[in-house]
Amino acid sequence: MLLSILLIIVGFALLIKGADFLVDGSSGIAKKFHIPEIIIGLTIVSIGTSMPELFVSSTSSLNGSSDMALGNIIGSNICNLLLILGLSTIIRSVKFQRETRLIEIPMCLAITIIFTIFCNTSGTITRPEAIALIALFILFLLYTIIMGKKGEQFDKEDNEPEVKTDEKQISIFKSILFIILGIIGLKIGGDLTVDNATIIARMFNISEKIISLTILAIGTSLPELVTSVTAAIKGNSDIAIGNIIGSNIFNILLIIGVSALISPLAYNFTYNIQMGILILATIVLSLFPVIPPKNEMSRLNGTVYLAMYIAYMVILFVI
Repeated sequence: MLLSILLIIVGFALLIKGADFLVDGSSGIAKKFHIPEIIIGLTIVSIGTSMPELFVSSTSSLNGSSDMALGNIIGSNICNLLLILGLSTIIRSVKFQRETRLIEIPMCLAITIIFTIFCNTSGTITRPEAIALIALFILFLLYTIIMGKKGEQFDKEDNEPEVKTDEKQISIFKSILFIILGIIGLKIGGDLTVDNATIIARMFNISEKIISLTILAIGTSLPELVTSVTAAIKGNSDIAIGNIIGSNIFNILLIIGVSALISPLAYNFTYNIQMGILILATIVLSLFPVIPPKNEMSRLNGTVYLAMYIAYMVILFVI
């Protein structure tokens, strides 16, 4: 048990440093090529921080553990929104870019509802449904490419130009190296943390469902947590919110898609409570830009999200 605790500490250290590298490298590329940071957050950062979910869910699918594969994604998406985005905005409020509030948040909500329908129609995510999810993922990537070219003009329609202080730009080679090192650090750190936290949980006879919705969900979301909080502290709020929305979309479309393609995933209908909470959390996110302060997720909004996460954890252990 002592070894597991030490490895968890090492995992946290790798996660923190990996997130630091990933944010710096991604931000450097965004500045060099004049790519909106929200697009970097939705793509490179989201893919990098979603590696633990991909690893856990695909491995669970190969092992025939559908509960673990689905529970990990559902729990991670709830954790991403309520805990991680909540904490990030408590640290620093987030301005919603125009495409975020008009396109990406509604897109995330629509994908979550499609996922819920697929789960409840036959009680299984079938291979044809997996192919449909992967096809939607490809469309999402095409969208990010288009917005990478047009995003700044799209945002200028209702955003004040940002006044930025002079910053030293790092080279492209160094930015790419930082991104690679960051993703490696997040992957190894996530694995160490999750594996050893699970070992400790099993020592105390905690059920597999609770493990997948809590330890695995929070554990595989640690890269998102550390990356988004680091981005918020550094003032890269677009990367912080883009990372969360992008990760939730990737988790459903790519990770569930790949996992169900490997082996159809049987859905446990008791997860409908968590699915309802996930849909509610996404609806609340879509309301934040239209309630005062408009077009901003304030510290108060973040506190509301954090309170919702605490309520969710209480429900999880009570029901």
